[in-house]
Amino acid sequence: MKPILPGAMLGLLGGGQLGRMFTMTAHQMGYQVTVLDSDADSPAGRIADQFICADYADQSALQQIGEQCAAVTTEFENIPADVLSTLASLSRVSPGARSVAIAQNRIAEKHFLKTHGFPVAPFAVIEQVDGEDDIKHLFPGILKVSQFGYDGKGQRPVNDEAELQAAFIEMRSVPCILEKKLPLKSEISVVLARGYDGATVSFPVVENQHVGGILDISIAPARISNRVAEQASAAAKNLVQILEYQGVLCVEFFVLEGDQLVINEIAPRPHNSGHYTIDACITSQFEQQLRALCGLPLGNAALHHPAVMVNLLGDLWQKSEPDWTQVLEEPLAKLHLYGKKEARPGRKMGHFSVLGATVDEALASANQIRQHLESN
Repeated sequence: MKPILPGAMLGLLGGGQLGRMFTMTAHQMGYQVTVLDSDADSPAGRIADQFICADYADQSALQQIGEQCAAVTTEFENIPADVLSTLASLSRVSPGARSVAIAQNRIAEKHFLKTHGFPVAPFAVIEQVDGEDDIKHLFPGILKVSQFGYDGKGQRPVNDEAELQAAFIEMRSVPCILEKKLPLKSEISVVLARGYDGATVSFPVVENQHVGGILDISIAPARISNRVAEQASAAAKNLVQILEYQGVLCVEFFVLEGDQLVINEIAPRPHNSGHYTIDACITSQFEQQLRALCGLPLGNAALHHPAVMVNLLGDLWQKSEPDWTQVLEEPLAKLHLYGKKEARPGRKMGHFSVLGATVDEALASANQIRQHLESN
């Protein structure tokens, strides 16, 4: 496949922070970017070379971005797969419609993983609640909508059939997955890239901690054994090969007692847990996304410093603009704000990463900075 070189126009579906960071990387490498998003004030749209304000299903908008761009990618997994199919007739598209269709639907995703021998939590598809006994072994569990759920949205803990029925109705009786709660030792993820030639490069395994279903901090490298890290990386590489995926993808794992690995979900895009790569790796996940899209050789994903990434949610802005003094005074800290004008509780407004000689050093510094932000 002929590489797409700097100077070309690239297309991006989605104007959020992931798109903003992709656009900044593309500009750094000499590319132009056209963003398509329905939000007239989207973070990525404001810095794009061209911005198309339209719905993803707008056929004239798709025609425009497909014809003027050498290749098109996404920053959002809920782009309808048929939109990607339409664009593929006009331009190079990464990731492809087939793999996105699997990853964006929890039912399809669970069946794909189970069919190909990947470990998943016990689950059942819930399309109606009829009091059958064959789901009792899944309590206590978590009911998750099959589509459009992220950051803890579209999920409810359920302890019995009565709670399941109430949660199912609350979720408007759309198809769901009921997944058994498992005793977790930790949560980790693997962000990796696969090119059109099948070459695959993984970033170091990262350890994740969530609060209220939203990623709070990521620690790289993960504080796990080498054996578990190797198993997670191998499983993620096997998955993208079977999926025939092109682009950057994240595989989230649960680590159970005894170091058993279970795949939680896959995200067909750069991932919040991969933001540490911007400052701590030779190649960031966004440069890797661009390289895969353009048919360039994938970059070196080695970690040059241990790092801790901390999400900055809109809760910090509820009194006033946060005091960034301590972040900016720390020589090994990097502040990233996403340019969102409305700070709502739970909304991702930015993040900061702290590098260190060791994970413990980076984590201690990150916690100190976070305490300062929360107390001012």
